[in-house]
Amino acid sequence: MSAAARPSVVAIGGGHGTAVTLKAARRYAGTLTGVVSVADDGGSSGRLRELLNVVALGDIRKCLVALAAEDSALALAFERRFGEGELAGHVLGNLILTGLIDATGDLVLGVREAAQLLGAHGDVLPATTEPVVLKAESALGTVAGQVAVMGTGDIRTVSLVPEDAHPPPLAVERIAEADQVVIGPGSLYTSVLAAVAVKGIAEAVASSKAQVVYVCNLRPQVPETAGYDLAAHVEALNRHNVAVDVVLCDSIQGMGIGATEITVRDLPLTGENALVHSPAKLAQALAGLLA
Repeated sequence: MSAAARPSVVAIGGGHGTAVTLKAARRYAGTLTGVVSVADDGGSSGRLRELLNVVALGDIRKCLVALAAEDSALALAFERRFGEGELAGHVLGNLILTGLIDATGDLVLGVREAAQLLGAHGDVLPATTEPVVLKAESALGTVAGQVAVMGTGDIRTVSLVPEDAHPPPLAVERIAEADQVVIGPGSLYTSVLAAVAVKGIAEAVASSKAQVVYVCNLRPQVPETAGYDLAAHVEALNRHNVAVDVVLCDSIQGMGIGATEITVRDLPLTGENALVHSPAKLAQALAGLLA
């Protein structure tokens, strides 16, 4: 199948989960775009944010590496984490991205330069181009910061500060033109909804003619989604104005399905490492939905 005949696919979410989706989608997609959360405030990303006032770059880095050329030594280097000295804890890819963004004077252009260096099969775009703080309303009150939200249960909604943070125009354009929009897998509130909470992202998904797929996590994430089944995940998406056409899950790993009116495809999606989805199995399932 020629590239022009292949579907246009957009993956929305955070680092680890959306990286798996991009690895899967590159097997069948023509135009491929990751729209990635920049709300992280922990680890190397958090330190660079505080020091240089840049958006969190860790999730963008993971997604760039997922799209890199198969034999890219630079992709391996991008994931090198320093273990000692003044750079201890920092990841080389985050530092390179910071330098490219500074050199180009533009976040989207800097990330695009990194993609070209890596020979990436697709584009990675930040969900928003300005530093944002993730805020959650929970049973215990308001919690601010992604790391703090990740350690909180009984979450009702998440939002971003500033509220008017907006996505780059190309992200909205790619969503509008997509044949398939894949949301997840990943931490529901701190990855998936941290990206969708950007003003304009959920609206773009709602107005797109694309098939909207939610890839559910393999198991609840404690404490963030403790006690959740698939139906509770769908309900949380609905609370944030995200309507999906179909949900992919692998219930054998412990995720209950519950009662939902959404079409659910329960398929073997787990990789050799039972903690994560298999890109090959996920690709087969996602391509099958389009067929």
